Amino acid sequence: MNDDNDITEAIDWQGNPVDCAKCAHADMLAAGRCRFSHACVNDRYARRIDRFFNWNPDLANRYIAHPHFEVRAIAAKHAAVFLLPPLLDDPEETVRWNVARRLPKKHVLKLRNDPHREVRIRIVTLLDDSDLVPMLQDPDYYVRLSIARRLQPELLEWMLHDEEAEVRRVVAQRVPDDMLMRMAGDPEPRVRLEIVQRLASEKLVEMRADPDWRIRHEVASRIAPDALGALVEDEDELVRETARARAMGGDKRRKEGPL
Repeated sequence: MNDDNDITEAIDWQGNPVDCAKCAHADMLAAGRCRFSHACVNDRYARRIDRFFNWNPDLANRYIAHPHFEVRAIAAKHAAVFLLPPLLDDPEETVRWNVARRLPKKHVLKLRNDPHREVRIRIVTLLDDSDLVPMLQDPDYYVRLSIARRLQPELLEWMLHDEEAEVRRVVAQRVPDDMLMRMAGDPEPRVRLEIVQRLASEKLVEMRADPDWRIRHEVASRIAPDALGALVEDEDELVRETARARAMGGDKRRKEGPL
């Protein structure tokens, strides 16, 4: 990727050439507080705008209502916090997110119903468990997936039956052990595989007849040899061989007795 220094042209957000002579900050050029095609609030290139405010954070307050959304979004990272709440209603999601990162939680809560999924996904990282509960029914599966990754394990009970298999798979990875069997009948094999990989060996007997060979193979690999049952005659060759090898090993140990 080319650095912005390789791009010599300087065009503003309306497509016009940047003219330092007409800029309100023309006096700053000689002082080194801005630089043509490198650090400029009028340039449409976001990195140049960002560099301008990094050099001049004291000017950010003046730009939070700028007509170009990139300028508003970047200015919001430096502007006084008390000026930011109105920007939670900005039409651009980038602006709303940059504002949310700086405001107290009580202001951020309104973005739980933001129309843009990226904003809702990102604010999940800013909220506590109790504040995430109203988002458990979010229409976007990735928002719910983000919540499933963040919510305290004991609260994942509310997500055991999420309509999206990938969400349930993450839930299966994180729920407390005493909730695992409540997901053992999940219709998605990937979810059941997560469950069976976490189950204690004495619980595996309840999944011996699972319709998916991968689950039965996991069971055959870890269940007590004397509980293998029909797995030694399983229709899947790999499951059958694994079960028989373990059954023979169990028989050998029983015949030899304790050391």
